Amino acid sequence: MSQSLCKVYLHIVFHIKTTSPQIQEEDLERLHSYMGQLVNTTGCQVLRVGGVSNHVHILCVLSKTETIAHLVEEVKRNSSRWIKTIDDVYEHFAWQGGYAAFSVSESVLLRTLEYVKNQKQHHAKRSFQEEYLEFLKLYNIEYDERYVFTD
Repeated sequence: MSQSLCKVYLHIVFHIKTTSPQIQEEDLERLHSYMGQLVNTTGCQVLRVGGVSNHVHILCVLSKTETIAHLVEEVKRNSSRWIKTIDDVYEHFAWQGGYAAFSVSESVLLRTLEYVKNQKQHHAKRSFQEEYLEFLKLYNIEYDERYVFTD
């Protein structure tokens, strides 16, 4: 085969540190847009970024030359720097140290896009912690309960 071809849909989730100021409602759209630009800068293709005041979801197509760890590092590092420049309230803003990344099949892509888009409505009914644990269970990911929600 003379070409390297792939299409990997990736759903990334991470939250702010417990000591960090929450993201204000009026800044969410700008932050999500900026994070989408950062995803694209890595060679990946952003499909949607969403979230609420304490966490973010990124749905993207992973580039065949990018690693998940590097993608997340770039988005978190640069968005953390950027948000500190838009308002003094974010002086001590920081993302958690870890993240979760899940593969998404083509058959549930549209549903996942809507899920990421409708985070505000979703979290009116369910907390981030409940949502996160549900994903870990759904994907059969082993984790240590002592560290899953720590910074």
